[in-house]
Amino acid sequence: MGVRKGFVSLLLGAALQAALPASAQQALDVALEAPDEVRPLLERHVRLLRSDELALPEAAPDRSAMVRRTRREVEQLLATEGYFSPVIGIDRSEAGRWLLKVEPGPRARVEQVSIAFEGEVALAREDGGQQEQGGAVYLDALRARWSLPAGAPFRQADWDAAKQALLDAIAARRYAAARIVASRAEVDPEAASVRLSITLDSGPAFYLGKLEVSGLQELPADLVQRYSRLKAGAPYDREELLAFQTGLQNTPHFASVIVDIDRDPALAAAVPVRVQVAEARPRYIGFGAGVSSNTGFRVEATYRDANLLRRGWELSTGLRLEQRRQSAYADVFLPPSGRHRDSFGALVDRSDLEGLRIESQAVGVARTTVRGDIETQLALRLQHERMRPDGAQASSQNTLTVNWTWIQRAVDDLLDPTHGHVLEFQLGGGAAVALADRDFVRVYGRAVRYQPVGERDVFILRGEAGVTLADSREGIPQDFLFRTGGAQSVRGYAYQSLGVSEGEATVGGRYLGTMSAEYVRWFRPQWGAAVFVDAGDAADTREDFDLHAGYGVGARWRSPAGPLAIDLAWGHEERKLRLHFGVAIAF
Repeated sequence: MGVRKGFVSLLLGAALQAALPASAQQALDVALEAPDEVRPLLERHVRLLRSDELALPEAAPDRSAMVRRTRREVEQLLATEGYFSPVIGIDRSEAGRWLLKVEPGPRARVEQVSIAFEGEVALAREDGGQQEQGGAVYLDALRARWSLPAGAPFRQADWDAAKQALLDAIAARRYAAARIVASRAEVDPEAASVRLSITLDSGPAFYLGKLEVSGLQELPADLVQRYSRLKAGAPYDREELLAFQTGLQNTPHFASVIVDIDRDPALAAAVPVRVQVAEARPRYIGFGAGVSSNTGFRVEATYRDANLLRRGWELSTGLRLEQRRQSAYADVFLPPSGRHRDSFGALVDRSDLEGLRIESQAVGVARTTVRGDIETQLALRLQHERMRPDGAQASSQNTLTVNWTWIQRAVDDLLDPTHGHVLEFQLGGGAAVALADRDFVRVYGRAVRYQPVGERDVFILRGEAGVTLADSREGIPQDFLFRTGGAQSVRGYAYQSLGVSEGEATVGGRYLGTMSAEYVRWFRPQWGAAVFVDAGDAADTREDFDLHAGYGVGARWRSPAGPLAIDLAWGHEERKLRLHFGVAIAF
């Protein structure tokens, strides 16, 4: 009976002690003594150091358990950083204050790396392995990409990353089912060295089969196929599938797109490409407002239908009203056919710039072709233009023109380029036998170079030149002649004020040449300043061509639509300051 009472009293006492608040127990403060290279790691992850309020266990076994747990934590953490022979001590001589002492010892280094391959990728070809994606040369190239070589410090994170990078390199092309079948890190704590070994099984080579599309409801069944550049029987390439997915996602037809394959080795000979889509709302109405120094204040309304006539055609139409220019347009883009895409449309445009009033109406067709970063377009346009210069005789003409454009945009960012170049070349014209008043050929070229300077700044060089080959400019549409001046041209002069004088107006000439140098200093990620020098002219003869210089300073702000620019420029010939503002990139 006495034993039972003692046992019950012991249980009650333990329960009461457990119910006491932590403040009733002795507080514990833990300090750390460790080298700087491991201190942040320990302070961030060791529980004994992370707790703001610690209570010292009253029972000796509990204190010993806390010490053992802390030692294990420290050993495991240091091992992930390559320290396999640490000396760990906990000084408990001072009541309520412990001192955790850590000497990590030498960091282990990789002594040897062994990389082995199994599966189809390991089969050497009779040609000595010169073919891509197979044979000794390809395997040597994979081994050369290994990111944790002999002599490098060992870290668990680096070991994991190296294995994953090697697996990704194999699985990205052909071998979609590649896997790691064995990996081992043999540690010698005394020598502070690690021997690494990894074996990968590539599995069979995968080749693309047919498209399997799901999610289409209102759009035509063949629409996804028309956007696809994947070829049945081609080797699997993850980047090509991602590019296909991105291309579909960037169309107005789809709200979401997933493109993938089943990595079942049994399907490797002709694996279906699964395309899951969710259709976007096809119709969209937008309204906008803006201002630029070239054409003044602007309001506009746009309407888009991404499934016109339920055929997957894209209708884009809008009305833009500016102080110095007004236009209405409607364009229909057909679904692509391979790399080609056809379109047709109509435009009504009216402008009043530098004393020249132009009213034009045009209809046209175009074929656009995209190959990597190069885009070409062949366009045929029938145009009626009425031109009324102040102080001169009005004129009008009907013209059928053809124009070919070649553009390369090799830049790091289309909206905010800091490195690369943009090249453009145009060749077009009209003939007297096709409604034109005279034969003419227009040649135009433009080049922009973006050169990074330091970590943030960029130096921009731009040049353009053009010539219209004809006996006279009379009877040639203004679109095939040249005027210049204004933002993104020769700053310091009014928009399209450099050209040929006719009466009191400035009209287009047959020759164009401009050049610009600009340095942009970004003080903050969103804000920068620029200095620039521009020069250029447009004239009707080479003898009349005379470079007009402009130079100044400006401010830059990175907006979602690209860098916005406000420039204050001095026109050297006009001896006048002008304020220019607009988007700071010209594409």
